[in-house]
Amino acid sequence: MSWGTELWDQFDNLEKHTQWGIDILEKYIKFVKERTEIELSYAKQLRNLSKKYQPKKNSKEEEEYKYTSCKAFLSTLNEMNDYAGQHEVISENMTSQIIADLARYVQELKQERKSNFHDGRKAQQHIETCWKQLESSKRRFERDCKEADRAQQYFEKMDADINVTKADVEKARQQAQIRHQMAEDSKADYSSILQKFNHEQHEYYHTHIPNIFQKIQEMEERRIVRMGESMKTYAEVDRQVIPIIGKCLDGIVKAAESIDQNNDSQLVIEAYKSGFEPPGDIEFEDYTQPMKRTVSDNSLSNSKGEGKPELKFGGKSKGKLWPFIKKNKPPPPPPASASPSAVPNGPQSPKQQKEPLSHRFNEFMTSKPKIHCFRSLKRGLSLKLGATPEDFSNLPPEQRRKKLQQKVDELNKEIQKEVDQRDAITKMKDVYLKNPQMGDPASLDHKLTEVSQNIEKLRLEVQKFEAWLAEVEGRLPARSEQARRQSGMYDSQNPPTVNNCAQDRESPDGSYTEEQSQESEVKVLAPDFDDDFDDEEPLPAIGTCKALYTFEGHNEGTISVVEGETLFVIEEDRGDGWTRIRRSEDEEGYVPTSYVEVYLDKNAKGAKTYI
Repeated sequence: MSWGTELWDQFDNLEKHTQWGIDILEKYIKFVKERTEIELSYAKQLRNLSKKYQPKKNSKEEEEYKYTSCKAFLSTLNEMNDYAGQHEVISENMTSQIIADLARYVQELKQERKSNFHDGRKAQQHIETCWKQLESSKRRFERDCKEADRAQQYFEKMDADINVTKADVEKARQQAQIRHQMAEDSKADYSSILQKFNHEQHEYYHTHIPNIFQKIQEMEERRIVRMGESMKTYAEVDRQVIPIIGKCLDGIVKAAESIDQNNDSQLVIEAYKSGFEPPGDIEFEDYTQPMKRTVSDNSLSNSKGEGKPELKFGGKSKGKLWPFIKKNKPPPPPPASASPSAVPNGPQSPKQQKEPLSHRFNEFMTSKPKIHCFRSLKRGLSLKLGATPEDFSNLPPEQRRKKLQQKVDELNKEIQKEVDQRDAITKMKDVYLKNPQMGDPASLDHKLTEVSQNIEKLRLEVQKFEAWLAEVEGRLPARSEQARRQSGMYDSQNPPTVNNCAQDRESPDGSYTEEQSQESEVKVLAPDFDDDFDDEEPLPAIGTCKALYTFEGHNEGTISVVEGETLFVIEEDRGDGWTRIRRSEDEEGYVPTSYVEVYLDKNAKGAKTYI
């Protein structure tokens, strides 16, 4: 089976077929290229998907990944990231092993095809030239034969005519001989060219064309084989990553099997356990016995007047209701009465009959407390709405203990880092002392002093948090007002009337609750709060300040400043370490006093400079 013998007369069709074969190869290359683009796009989308659901660092979402189900989900995300990497490997291998290789081969194939068909056209042109020479010699031989025949007939005619002179007859005879000789020469030339053409034609159809077509056939067969090999490579590239993809899927299955519902349930207990005891039974209030109820209410008032921390509504377990009270609202006041009829063991006046204690409790809980000064409460409200107290007093006892312990551990780690840095500087200073050419020992004194100061500050912080931790664990009494001021709590800055309205207190377990205030104090605070709240005006600037360091105010009520920035001071430090500043009419807040250099106006009261 050879194209040279079977398709000797199909030169044009073979030329079209080989071009079609190259087009098919280029189409396959384009297909593989688009497949690589799809793989890359798929891998990119998988990576973006994995990144999208990764927990953000230093966020609440990262803390949620302590649960085994969340850890399994995180492992799934990581495995999907590796899964995406395998699709990138597929794209890279197909590009290098198929696309680049076939692209070079197509260029070589085009060059070889061009050379083969060029030789074929050259052979065609040669045989066509020989054919034209043969036709030309044939026509010349035919023409000379006809002219010789006409010359011979003319000579015979002249020779038969008696009226023609002898000279004319001789002339006609010579002309006939000349024409006859020319015909013989044309015949010989035609015979020679015919033999030559037959030889060239035989060589063309039996040697040149078969050889050229054989080369074209081999070229086409190599193209077909190469395309098949590329398809095998295409499959092998996929097969090579299947084991790794299988490992990724096995990792996902293993992560799913590692989920422990019992462990997650225990973590929920550890995360949200408050440490409180469940409330006891509520005793029955018998309204059919007014004298008994009056005695109970008066005894409750007396217990409040005597400064007892718990409010007992006719039973020993009433004080346990405080965890269900909203922290932003003051607890119900005791049912004190100014009426002289409320004397213990005295008669109850029908005109001033008391409401049931539970009704007064619900009414007070649904009413909005009024506070006489909104401006002085702004800092406290910002802490309650957004920021977390430094001593975590807003948390239940168990959670507060964990947070404090965590803070102590973090501070100890920072102290250890600073101690290591101090040791390193000390060693470097010793080296400088022994080898002065390496450096000046005095240049390290400032850094050494700074590190020592940092260590001392951190140790003070550790002592402060350890004191709070000991307070929660019951080793120390309730923290003092000075400790509150150090922790940055707003309580120490409020006027006495505001503190009487809603003070932060520690529960018997050491956690946050709210002390009940007297009803008479609430009545005193009520009238002026709404007016001051509605008529709030911006505070005037009392000076300027320059930021010594950059401060990022993430908490509610604070403001961010940049080192070297100049701003207006609208409220100086009240001893709590915070100064209130303003950048524009709409941007104001608190910054640490140690972060700014304050310049108060001379006319301002108590003008002085803080550095």
